[in-house]
Amino acid sequence: MGAHKNSPKVSPSQQKSTTLKCLLDLDSKYNSSRQSHTNPEYDEILSLISYCSYTFTFTDPSESPFQQNLKRDKLIKLLSIVKPPKKTIPDEFLSSLFAMISTNLFRPLPPPTASTHLPDDDDFIAASASAWPHLHLVYEILLRLITNYEAKNLRDYINESFILNLLALFQSEDPRERDSLKNAYHKIYSKFHSSRSFMRKSMNDVFLHYIFETGEKHCGIGDLLEIWGTIINGFSVPIKEEHRIFLMRVLIPLHRQKGMGAYYKQLAYCVYQFVEKEPMLGVVVVRGILRYWPMTNCEKEVLLIGELEELVENMGTEQYKILALPLCKQITKCLNSWNSQVAERALYVWNNERFVKMASEAIDDVFPIVVEGMERNLKDHWSKSVRQLTENVKEMLEEMEPILYSKCLSQLQHHDSAKNEEEMRRRERWERVEMAAKMNHIIQESQSLYRQMVKDVAPKFKGGVMVCI
Repeated sequence: MGAHKNSPKVSPSQQKSTTLKCLLDLDSKYNSSRQSHTNPEYDEILSLISYCSYTFTFTDPSESPFQQNLKRDKLIKLLSIVKPPKKTIPDEFLSSLFAMISTNLFRPLPPPTASTHLPDDDDFIAASASAWPHLHLVYEILLRLITNYEAKNLRDYINESFILNLLALFQSEDPRERDSLKNAYHKIYSKFHSSRSFMRKSMNDVFLHYIFETGEKHCGIGDLLEIWGTIINGFSVPIKEEHRIFLMRVLIPLHRQKGMGAYYKQLAYCVYQFVEKEPMLGVVVVRGILRYWPMTNCEKEVLLIGELEELVENMGTEQYKILALPLCKQITKCLNSWNSQVAERALYVWNNERFVKMASEAIDDVFPIVVEGMERNLKDHWSKSVRQLTENVKEMLEEMEPILYSKCLSQLQHHDSAKNEEEMRRRERWERVEMAAKMNHIIQESQSLYRQMVKDVAPKFKGGVMVCI
């Protein structure tokens, strides 16, 4: 289409000067761009990035220790360049930097050890001491980039693939690497608001895979729960349905794993924050813990008793009325445990004023169960210390409700007496059955012997009359 007829016409001289100006501007931009890429400082940065992109195995004897130390020095220098918060390098170097970071960090991890419990940190450090000096510096560079740059500048590099690769590294057995990963993941979560939903879902996938599919040891569960603890701390009330589902489908089932001791503190903190924000969720949590209560793992029982005690302190009267009976039943089972540590920990719960207050909300239902458990301990438990603690708790309960305690004790004695009488009647019936069985056996043996005698004597009567018996 032609120019509009009312548009002003441009004179040849003016058109020429404008074209010349454009050429001069383009030439100026080209020269400045060429100067920026030929800047010695930028050339040095590119050289450092290029050298640091080479990785060492630290197991190959042909690798030069001098080259390894040289790479460490170059990483230190590169860190000093990206470290200042007010002096950022040009964005065109970010692609090379993140390529170098990915090459160093995203590597195959050695297979995990067979134990379900985490060994001492010193063992991990000794095993990975050779590679850590390089990895530590790479993590520091990553943290500085996340801190110093705006999210919009990093979005092309810290994408979903990058986040998933970071999550995979949480299986590392080196606690120092997991600590660096935790810091990096948390900073990404804080800065990249649009990626938060994906990051939460990705962590949940790791948890669900651990709970329902493999059940194998995963060293990073505690670190991921620690990240979740800071996330839960920022939840507003009322809590969204998405987060309630996370509590019920992830946090509560994590109590059933036999390796729970490795991440118990972080798990208890996450659960406690949910109940602190909405006490009614305590009913869901306590019922879930009771559902996954261990049968033979005494160490887990001690941990779970402590967690239940903390949860009780954060709930109200309405929740007490619902939970008093099932909780006191479980605590009574635990104080009757033959494991002295479990029994003592369950008895110490009665020193908690909030727990006693909860029990008093359903005291008529709770006391018969508790009194029976106390008397059984005093009579049968092998541990002297457990018997002594039981005596102390009994005195406290008698002072609290003397009439009800006496009533429950008399009911227990009557029940025991009736039970003993029933046991005696049962034994008498069995004795009669055994006697009848013995008599029947004797009769059958006599008949069998008589038949055998007749069979042996009958052939001697030749031509006589056979007698049928």
